Amino acid sequence: MKTVHEVSRFTGVSVRTLHHYDAIGLLKPTEVTEAGYRLYDDAALGRLQIILMFRELRFPLKEIKKIMDSPGFDREEALVQQIRLLEMQREHIGGLIAFAREIQEKGVDRMSFDAFRNEEMEQYAEEVRERWGDTDAYKEFEERRKGRDNGEYEIAGKEMLALFAEIGALRGRQPSEEEVQEKIRALQDFITENFYHCTDEILGGLGEMYVSDERMKGNIDRAGGDGTAEFAREAIRVYCRR
Repeated sequence: MKTVHEVSRFTGVSVRTLHHYDAIGLLKPTEVTEAGYRLYDDAALGRLQIILMFRELRFPLKEIKKIMDSPGFDREEALVQQIRLLEMQREHIGGLIAFAREIQEKGVDRMSFDAFRNEEMEQYAEEVRERWGDTDAYKEFEERRKGRDNGEYEIAGKEMLALFAEIGALRGRQPSEEEVQEKIRALQDFITENFYHCTDEILGGLGEMYVSDERMKGNIDRAGGDGTAEFAREAIRVYCRR
């Protein structure tokens, strides 16, 4: 565990900034001593790394908090997205450097602003924001989260994977069979009880995500066996059509 001053020296982030992150709920200390000293463990430092990466990419603090507190936030996926944005940023800066050198060597003989165009990176950054969304379901999750700690959500996550293990055990059946559909109903009820009101529309979207999101698909298939994510998606499609 590191004190706020040790974290500041270790990371280069000012104590004042760390206090501000605590105040807005972006980075809470792992523990606060009776004397009022903030202490941070490795998990907190890992969260700080992700925050600083988003800051380097010019994401506002409010957006960073929304992304990282999203119920579907995945650190590995976020890192992949950050790497892609940084690569785009590098390409953009490289283009600007080449353009500036051309002006330096040849002078300005034509008016060109192509090097300053950055639509692709801006579009991708917007997709990152939209990936986590600002939906009613997210807002409901936020309200529920205020009264619960991370440990409770970790337990809920494990219980949800146990549900997928039960769904995976039925992979040899038809998705439309009643026993399979009962498991999908149980999944929908579990999400509503533990995270946010899961409508048929939301459940249908989640079913597609279970397959399209490689990280999520991998977790589900590990819980229920290869093909569980796709089987769950098909069963959800049947469920939502009923």
